[in-house]
Order: sequence, then structure tokens, then C-alpha cells
Amino acid sequence: MLVALKIENFALIDNLTLDFEAGLNVLTGETGAGKSILLDALDVVLGGRVSQRMIRAGEKRGLIEATFKITERTRTWLKEHDVPMEGDRLICVRELTAGKNTVRSRSRLNEASVNKPQVEALRLHLIEITAQGQTLQVGDPQMQLYWLDGIGGQPLAKQRQLVAEKHQSMTDAKTALERRKRAEQQRQEQLDLFDYQWKELSAVGLEDPEELAQLEQEQQRLSHAVELQQQSYQTYQLLYESDQDNAACADLLGKAVQTLEDMQQYDNTVEPILDMVNDALAQVEEAGRQMNAYGEDVETDPQRLQDVQARISQLKQLTRKYGKSLADLIDYVQEIQASLELLNGEGQSIEVLEAEYEKAVAKLDKDCQTLTDLRKQAAKQLEDSLIKELKPLAMDRVQFQVSLTPIAPTPAGADKIQFLFSPNPGEPLQPLAETASGGEMSRFLLALKACLTQLDIVNTLVFDEVDVGVSGRVAQAIAEKLYQLGRSQQVLCVTHQPMVAAMADAHFRVGKEVIEQTKTTSGRKRKPKPADSHDGADQVRTVVRVVPLDEDMRRDELAQLAGGQTHQEALSFADSLLKQAKGLRQS
Repeated sequence: MLVALKIENFALIDNLTLDFEAGLNVLTGETGAGKSILLDALDVVLGGRVSQRMIRAGEKRGLIEATFKITERTRTWLKEHDVPMEGDRLICVRELTAGKNTVRSRSRLNEASVNKPQVEALRLHLIEITAQGQTLQVGDPQMQLYWLDGIGGQPLAKQRQLVAEKHQSMTDAKTALERRKRAEQQRQEQLDLFDYQWKELSAVGLEDPEELAQLEQEQQRLSHAVELQQQSYQTYQLLYESDQDNAACADLLGKAVQTLEDMQQYDNTVEPILDMVNDALAQVEEAGRQMNAYGEDVETDPQRLQDVQARISQLKQLTRKYGKSLADLIDYVQEIQASLELLNGEGQSIEVLEAEYEKAVAKLDKDCQTLTDLRKQAAKQLEDSLIKELKPLAMDRVQFQVSLTPIAPTPAGADKIQFLFSPNPGEPLQPLAETASGGEMSRFLLALKACLTQLDIVNTLVFDEVDVGVSGRVAQAIAEKLYQLGRSQQVLCVTHQPMVAAMADAHFRVGKEVIEQTKTTSGRKRKPKPADSHDGADQVRTVVRVVPLDEDMRRDELAQLAGGQTHQEALSFADSLLKQAKGLRQS
């Protein structure tokens, strides 16, 4: 609940601190006294929009600080969002700083800086403000669904849990199927790639890792066949048989042999040399014969050269394409073949997974339909209860209906919930948030809260003139209902009705006061003084003051609200209201 509210330099408020109580807290005052400023401050500290006019004129900074006593549910939320906690108090602060044309703001929770979305999310746990044109939760489809399911009680809660479990099962089955399909698609893509590569490489006939080197050597031989023939003939002539005037190597060695043989007749020591020259002669003659044969074998073959060059080009293109050497490419062909055998052997059934998914969808649809049926029963119960609660609130001819529209299954079921409302007979039902006026919305939410007091997660309810435009019996009914709500939740209510104010557990009077501000020579502001103090004041300002009322002050305030021909008559009426309220509270 809201424990305290501190406001500095906000609109007409210079400095204000209020302590609130559990139960029904009422704020009264003349129209324009500043009651709406308090509600604006509550809205701003919990993430509401800000504007330049909200900072007190002449000031650069404003501050709003709201202290809440939190529940365990709110504590869990704060823990999940890493907000530091000490005890059961939560201090929400929003600082406003005036810029040239804008207002900058900063929010803190227990001194920890937070962003605006976090504060707005926390707001749904702390407070619900229903002012003219300002309702947060009542138009939220998720909150409407929460309220409707709460009416359905434990059976509906169990069925919703079952739907959530079936939705998870369906999601798991769908995930498994999609994963298998992706795997099958990837497998097929890999299979197609390997199959293409295997066919491409197998068609080339890769077998010898040295083939490319050998072909390049053959290409060189074929490209220079004429030169090789000429050079082989020249070599043959030099080694064995010369058709020139110069003697061939074999002829010279032959002469050397004859000379050494002549020398051997006189000296046997030259015999080893003779043997070497004979060996050399034999090798030269053999080399000459082989060179002659080589020259006869070397032929120009343009077609073979073309074939060799094409094969070389083919092999080099493949090695570049795959980024592998010819030897590695031959090994890769074997790897591809093994991979193809493995992939072709994989066979997890997509059909089985599809059947499991369809089965999970059917179960989810069935449980969603059961949940829808339970919600229809709860909708009828809520419609009857709410219309009954609205009748004493001057809305006895209102129409209300809970619309359930089918949607795709979610963990919360397959229903879109919408509250439809028509305040006037003969007018069509329309979405509540688009149809109800501010006063009607406030009273509608008041009646709704009376139906759902055991369900609300919000600790503090704020109603701004929920009793506007009513009197007598209706005002009394509103007063009793607000007091009843205050037994389970804290209620803050701005009212002009003495009957409502009389039922309060705590009563505050809001009013404006004109003060004079003086300045010292240093430029610092002195403490504000009442306007009737004329000791050198240089500025007259209006401020909002809020006063907690004791019993005597409440009596005077109720008399002021009630009016009457004489003051004594108004006091007597106030006494009767307080006596009546005391009896109602005791009952």
C-alpha cells in the first residue's frame, strides 16, 4: 500500500509530505483546490508523462517520492528485475529537471536507477488510478482475461494449467518436427553436394597422384619434338658417327684404344688405363645407339599434345576448385563415397514426428475448447455479478457483456477477451475503454473491484470523483462500496460527497494558500510566509496545502461539504453522517 508521498516543486506544490493509512483515505476540497495535482504526482512517479508545466514556476528541478509497503508478489517481481530490497518498503523516486523546451526525468527504485518501461511494469503491481479519462488496467485485454479466469475459480485455473502444459507439448513436438525437417533439408543438400562432387570427380578418373607431373613432362617433350630430334641426331654424331670432318667421340676413343694396345706391348702398367678407355668406348657406343633409337622414337604428334594439354587443364581446374592437391583430391573422392553411404543410411522418420505433432495439436484444441466453455460460464457469472453491483451506483440500465473471440492457441488458451459496455438502453455494445465516460469508467471499475476483491494484485486503488453527478441513495451506496473495498485494499478517493467522506478511515483536506516569498541579499529564498505578513515581501505565490483532519476538523469539513441554511444546521447534518458512518463501519 502507499505509505507516504513526498512532493517538491511540482505544479503548485512547493513542499509537501503526506502519510497515508490502510483502508479508505479520502481527499476533499473545493473545485480547483489542487486534488488533481496529487493524483498527477502519483501518476508521474510511476512512469506517467511529464511536461514543463509540472515543474513549479521559477524552479529548475522537481521531485516526487512515493513509499510503498509491498507484498510478497511484488517482492518477487523486484527480485527478478534486480531491484535492491530492504525490509518491506519500496521507495519510488522521480526527479524532474527543466530544460530549454523539454523536461528531463530520472527514476529510481530504492536508489537503483531504472528505465521507464520497468517503472510502468511495476506500476501494475502497486497502484491503479481511475481518473477522468485515465484508466490503465480495465481496458487491458490481459487484465480482463485475468479477472475473468479468477471468477472461474479453481476448476478454470486447473484447466488453464492443463492448456499451458498441452501448449508446451505441442510446441515441443513442433520444434522437434521443424528441427528434423531442417536436418533433412541439410542432409539432402549435403547429399546433393556430395553426389555432384562424386560424379564430377569420378568421371575424371583420378587414380595416379603423379599424373599431373607426368603429363606436364610429356607436354614439354611433345612441344619440343623437332628440337629434340635435331639435338638427338647431333648428339649421335658427336658420340658415334659423324658426317662432318670432325671425328666422333667413338672414333677418338677407338684410336686411343689402339694406341694404348701398342703401348701395352712394351709396358703392362698401362693395362688399367686401357680397360677404362675400353669401358668408356663401350659406353659411348651404347649411348650413341640409344640416342639414335631415341631420335627415331621422337615424333611430332599434334593430337596427343592437344589431348595432354586438355588433361592438364582439367586436372588443374579441379585442384583449384577444391583447393586440394591432386593426391588430396584422390583421397577426397574416397571420403565422399564414404559420406554418401552414411547419409543414404540415415532414416529418422518425418512422418512419425508429423503424426506426433498433429496428435499434440488435437489434444491442445480439445483442452482449449474445455477452457473456453469454462470461461463462458465464468463470463455469465461476471456479467450477472457486475450488473448487480452497478445498479445501486446509478447505472441500473447498463448493458455489459464479456466477448470471447477465437484466436490461435496460446499458453493461456484460444480466446481473446473483451469487455463490451453500453451505458444507455438501445445503444449497441462497444469496447469498454472506447465507450464509457470517465465517471462511468470509475464506477464500473468500482463495481468490478467489488466483484474481484480476492483477485487483485494491485495494493492501492485510487478513485477520482467516482461519485460525480450522484447524490442521496447512490452516493451512500458508493460510500459503502468504497469502504468495503478498503477492508481488503487501500483506497484513495477524491470526493465532494459528504456521505463518502464520512466513511473514511483517514480524511485529508486539500486547499490553496497564498504566501509571500522574500529573498535575502544572497539570493536564497527565505521560508514562505502567509500573505497577510507584509515585512518586505517581494513575491506572492499560490501553493497547495494538504491537512490531515482530526475528528473535530472532519466535522467542520463535512459541514462545509454538506452546506445548509445555517452553520449549525450543517454541523448537525455532519454529526448525523458521522454517526451513521460509524454504525455502518461497525456492521
